[in-house]
Amino acid sequence: MKSSTARLLTPLAGVLLTASLSIAQEGNKEVIAQEMEGHIFRPKQLQATPANVAQLTVPAGFTIHKFAEGLGKPRMMAVGANGSVYVTDREAGTVTLLQDKNKDGKAEVVKTVARRKNMHGITIRDNKLYLITVNEVYTAAIKPDGTLGSLQEIMKGLPDGGQHGNRTLHFGPDGMLYVSIGSTCNACKETSGESATMIQAKADGSRRRIYAKGLRNTIGFDWHPQTKELWGFDHGIDWLGDDEQKEELNRITDGADYGWPYVYADGKFEMHFDPQGMTHEEYARKTTKPVLLYDAHAAPMSMLFYTGSQFPADYRGDALVTMHGSWNRAKPSGYKIVRVRFEQGQPKQIEDFVTGFLTDNQRGQFARVCGLAQMPDGSLLVAEDATGVVYQVRYNPK
Repeated sequence: MKSSTARLLTPLAGVLLTASLSIAQEGNKEVIAQEMEGHIFRPKQLQATPANVAQLTVPAGFTIHKFAEGLGKPRMMAVGANGSVYVTDREAGTVTLLQDKNKDGKAEVVKTVARRKNMHGITIRDNKLYLITVNEVYTAAIKPDGTLGSLQEIMKGLPDGGQHGNRTLHFGPDGMLYVSIGSTCNACKETSGESATMIQAKADGSRRRIYAKGLRNTIGFDWHPQTKELWGFDHGIDWLGDDEQKEELNRITDGADYGWPYVYADGKFEMHFDPQGMTHEEYARKTTKPVLLYDAHAAPMSMLFYTGSQFPADYRGDALVTMHGSWNRAKPSGYKIVRVRFEQGQPKQIEDFVTGFLTDNQRGQFARVCGLAQMPDGSLLVAEDATGVVYQVRYNPK
């Protein structure tokens, strides 16, 4: 038998609130008690003023500037071979076309080219745009001017989103379509077998199957350009404390179970639920452990392996990841872009790449970074959904 009590308070910008959670488990011989303290803190929303943008920190030789602004709440991006940029806005349900025709580093074409409720994930293959809402996948032909043909549904009946309706999709080196489906909750026993999974299908949406499970919310994933292995950054469980659960970088393989909601990290137990028919220890032994861990509640979003030639050569084969930013932590984590250094196809360390979106002694922020996309020239685009800006990061050594 389990009992729990919790006091959850409404978050206020710039105000620190606390909540306590107590869980007791009764058995024949012992009682296991776990006390946890959670925090809610959201930095105050600021604007992306020239002064704020000017104080962003990038590695030596790099620059960052606004590529487009006033975009609402841009989330995920894809870039065509000719440099046309497509940006989704989940809240507005739109896809916006951005074009920098005169190559001055600022998009002069800003045009809505598609609409569907809860549009989020986006990718391009064979001059077709692929888009995903909560329950459906669509495709549309890309016209020579960058606009789109009509949307054609190729997959439907995906499980409801619940807490995590931010679906993403990409094509793997095998030509198959991979879709990340987050959990409907923070920690629970799902009713749909496709929730908290990575699914695989053919390009036309057929032959859909579960590729990997136990993934709470792996929004950002990509394939290493040399090894062709699939890597993804999973969101940890909330309300386990400021430093639990850490975000997990996983090598995602066919048939693997990554533990959610029962175990996490190196086999730690999530005490809300017991796995059916076995102990936590037994379940932990059959799950795949993360390769690297990152700050709890940082909220990894897009993950992109750099393959261009504009950045220094040692960036090729490393991953760049947006950290959207915490709310369930006393001191904020995330609100930055990080670089995951790989050596011989294996991740070795995580370091800051772009910082400074947090200001005022970490009590204010002017960006919550989301989407990443690599331009044909090797520069990097970064979308953020707090003030509606897409930034461009370039390497310009003097």
